[in-house]
Amino acid sequence: MSDRPWLSGWRLTLTRVFSLVAVIAITIYIFSIRDQAEKLAGYGYPGIFLLSILANATLILPVPGVALTFTLGAVFHPFWVALAAGTGAALGELTGYLAGFSGRGVIESNPTYKRIKDWTAHHGGWAILILAFIPNPLFDLGGAAAGALGMPVQVFLFWAWIGKILKMLLFAYAGAASVDWLFNLMGGAP
Repeated sequence: MSDRPWLSGWRLTLTRVFSLVAVIAITIYIFSIRDQAEKLAGYGYPGIFLLSILANATLILPVPGVALTFTLGAVFHPFWVALAAGTGAALGELTGYLAGFSGRGVIESNPTYKRIKDWTAHHGGWAILILAFIPNPLFDLGGAAAGALGMPVQVFLFWAWIGKILKMLLFAYAGAASVDWLFNLMGGAP
């Protein structure tokens, strides 16, 4: 029996299949438009937000969202870059959550996934925060574990948002500092 009473039997199966198909379609689409997506940065903070959603909505296929945050932290105010990028990143990570919700059996044999799932089951939101904060490709597995464990989506999003904001703050301010450092190195003022 499902831990979600509104999702039982064929509804649960249909929802899982639909979620998995949606995640695969989103990943393929984002990977196919990755070159054109960087033009969104010209739209300021809303563009950064959208780019961050796109960069984090892919599963397995890497899109350099952190590099974009680093670069744009030198162009725009780093705090607002981090807020836009972190919020978009947390929302983009819903694809991993949905993949876990929909395809529990797809990656369960992976030993890394098993460790992350156990860690997430034991530490809950704190595990999601730490995985979101550390720049690593394992967050997709953390999102999948949260979805498979039935962590409420709002809890997942809250902890992912906190972790992503903290990570993006580091990268945005590092990008801003690198410009100052470069100009000081060259003997000029920015």
